[in-house]
Amino acid sequence: MPTSGVLAGTADAPATAGDRDDPARAPAATASAAAAPARSWKDRLKAGLGLSRVKLGTALTSVFRRRKLDDEALADLEDALIAGDVGVDAAQHLIADLESRWKRAGDDANPRSELAAALVDLVAPLERPLVIGAERPFVIMLVGVNGAGKTTSIGKLAKWLQQQGLTVLLAAGDTFRAAAREQLAAWGERNGVAVIQQTSGDAASVMFDAVNAAKARSIDVVLADTAGRLPTQGHLMEELRKVKRVIGRAQEGAPHEVLLVVDANTGQNALAQVKAFDAAAGLTGLIVTKLDGSAKGGVVAAIAKQHPVPLKFIGVGEGLDDLQPFVARDFVDALLPADN
Repeated sequence: MPTSGVLAGTADAPATAGDRDDPARAPAATASAAAAPARSWKDRLKAGLGLSRVKLGTALTSVFRRRKLDDEALADLEDALIAGDVGVDAAQHLIADLESRWKRAGDDANPRSELAAALVDLVAPLERPLVIGAERPFVIMLVGVNGAGKTTSIGKLAKWLQQQGLTVLLAAGDTFRAAAREQLAAWGERNGVAVIQQTSGDAASVMFDAVNAAKARSIDVVLADTAGRLPTQGHLMEELRKVKRVIGRAQEGAPHEVLLVVDANTGQNALAQVKAFDAAAGLTGLIVTKLDGSAKGGVVAAIAKQHPVPLKFIGVGEGLDDLQPFVARDFVDALLPADN
């Protein structure tokens, strides 16, 4: 039988890498977070993308200072972009675009400004914010591989939705791991939202119960967790299709969003995940997590070039407010090193 409860809690988040998926283990983080001065999202984004910026920095900074785009400089730029996990296709596209822009602008052009403009144009189509439609409940299904930060992202997304004035219910669809249900329950307690879970049964039945519970309680949004799985696990990918079908039977037109949570640390493998999960579940958006622990922020450009799926949110830290909507210009400004 399903169990649920509205659990009261605080809105603070884990503060160590080991606590990313277990908010109950982070009481010390609350005091340290309260003592630290608040930083703007742009500052946190820039700090979070520091490793990626350093990885791109040597070759790019050299060109920016020379303010000259000869064949050697372009080759250095392409190598730096590929090393930064932009990918070969996206790097070649950016270099060709940069050459074209440079020719139009003339020798007095600023290489960094021209590269930034080319990169913004490439990733801008991914900038499509999450919009909660009129359907009630509005169901968001979250998928991904193990360890991508899916449970943590659900907790942060729940808080973000509450800040938009919406009520939220969590569905603990990872029926394989008791720890996953416990972690989701902890996030529910911290955010003060109900969690629908079962001690036995399959994910599809949990989703069915959760959607019906949301209807009965007039909840605005259901965040539906699913078990982590590898794209190569055919039977588990088929189960994902089943879960999606059952949600559709519980609520016509649902799920209204299917979001893939991707760990930036996986680099180019993230692109393979996007392709596989899109084929299995019909993705409507992405959440890219752990950019603060990775030097592979350039993978966003690779996704934009090879398999563009809207990037709804990016995560650059462990605080609840460190998951924010993707803004192309802000991302590029934080990713590229300065030209001075």
